[in-house]
Amino acid sequence: MTITTRPRTIGELRDSGYKVLSVKAEMRKNLIQKIRDGEELFPGIIGYEDTVIPQIENAILSGQDIIFLGERGQAKTRIARSLVNLLDEYIPIIAGSEINDDPFAPISKAGRDKIAEFGDRTEIEWISRDRRYGEKLATPDITISDLVGEVDPVRVAEGRYLSDELTIHYGMIPRTNRGIFCINELPDLAERIQVGLLNIMEERDVQIRGYKIRLPLDVYVVASANPEDYTNRGRIITPLKDRVGSEIRTHYPYTIDHEITIMEEESSRFLTDGLDVAVPQFMKEVIAEITHLARRSNDISQRSGVSVRVTVSNYENVLSNASRRALRLKERQVVPRVSDLEAIMASTCGKIELDAVGDVKEERVVQKLINSAILSVFGEYFEQREFEQLVAGFERGLNVQVGDDMPSMEYVNQLSKVGGLSKAIDKLHGRGNPALIASSIEFILEGLHLNRRLNKDEVGGKTRYRR
Repeated sequence: MTITTRPRTIGELRDSGYKVLSVKAEMRKNLIQKIRDGEELFPGIIGYEDTVIPQIENAILSGQDIIFLGERGQAKTRIARSLVNLLDEYIPIIAGSEINDDPFAPISKAGRDKIAEFGDRTEIEWISRDRRYGEKLATPDITISDLVGEVDPVRVAEGRYLSDELTIHYGMIPRTNRGIFCINELPDLAERIQVGLLNIMEERDVQIRGYKIRLPLDVYVVASANPEDYTNRGRIITPLKDRVGSEIRTHYPYTIDHEITIMEEESSRFLTDGLDVAVPQFMKEVIAEITHLARRSNDISQRSGVSVRVTVSNYENVLSNASRRALRLKERQVVPRVSDLEAIMASTCGKIELDAVGDVKEERVVQKLINSAILSVFGEYFEQREFEQLVAGFERGLNVQVGDDMPSMEYVNQLSKVGGLSKAIDKLHGRGNPALIASSIEFILEGLHLNRRLNKDEVGGKTRYRR
């Protein structure tokens, strides 16, 4: 139906043959159609194709509420918001209804009174799927009135009796009737609030200030929690855990390729006149590898996790540092170098929690991760025997100076006197412009240093490699 041909009254809606489905049946219907059509269910969600998404599909096909368990930065909230795409584009409600009353079976007194007065002439309106999603971050100060409702003193002052259901100001969950409600960080809800949520999930019912009313809400409930809080600390009442249909574990990207894809898609992109940005694949791999190593590091608390946001922020800072250099040196090409990795200190230290005993500083932990990541990626590209000629040159007294503020052409000029380096640069696809050559040279020299083939001195903001 187009906007102009949609029914405008309950009578017209009934004559059109429109069938009202429960929200779970509606989502199930649309999921089945998307699967048949081969549509991507969760665009932008990377790495969950064979793990998380099949479990979500099973839960929806089974008509089960969901809780996502996972550390921070695992796209739990994004997936919950994406579930809106499984709702119909528009559904009819009684015009002006606060809780999306079904025109054929209203649950609010206001809705019932309208139908009693106007019958089939009762006006309806069509609301979009976006208006049928509600979300709340659980905090200890949340009250039952926030989620369910409360007596509105203004309506009482207008002359209504306290016993009148029309004095109720509905909370977020009733206002999401016939839609999806997401509660983030569920364990942070006080136990008495969890009991109220349980009543909604179990009985599809609400009670407000002792009112003798029953609101058979039609709500699809999605929750999220950190596994540490949900499974180990006893902060969830047992009946509520039992009521959740499917408990789905999310995870961080399993592969470097997935991490890089997310990093590129989520990073902020700002175009700057006069600058051309190119990021070598090996630099992307180093940045992604830093995060993967952090997730396995004994120095970092794995209970809180290491979010994909760390990778994204690090990528942005490395690009910014390279752009800043290009602007100051009046170079057009922006290509990150190993020396730019110092910029990730600011974007990593605030996002990790140390789990080490003793006086261990975050900067030392991050530098250790950087070195390990460069060493790992270098080993994927090269074998040390490829650099025998290069190392021999250093043994004869050759030395090379680098720095994050050195012009790219200085690297090119040094390249001519360093035998055995050109072939390695070609292997990195580093030819093409001076900035790419500079980035490749730094990566190769640092890789050799970390493999203990070259020594490194840092003097006056510059780094000198020698034998």
